[in-house]
Amino acid sequence: MARVVVDVMLKPEILDPQGQAIAGACERLGFSGIRGVRQGKRFEVEVEGEADDAALAEVRRMAETLLANPVIEDFSVRVE
Repeated sequence: MARVVVDVMLKPEILDPQGQAIAGACERLGFSGIRGVRQGKRFEVEVEGEADDAALAEVRRMAETLLANPVIEDFSVRVE
């Protein structure tokens, strides 16, 4: 069994109110040097067998149709 990680982030041009709230909280809590925060999602997908090209293609297809909204989000797929 292999683990494939899908990281989903808002596209850079999309506003991230949750990230902005976290950045504001950092300042109020005394964390210095924080210029900005972007909030995202991480999915860990366990696949049967090896994480070969076919398995990665299937996870990419799943990310495009289920895990990410391609209009406002980008995603990356990697084997862990």
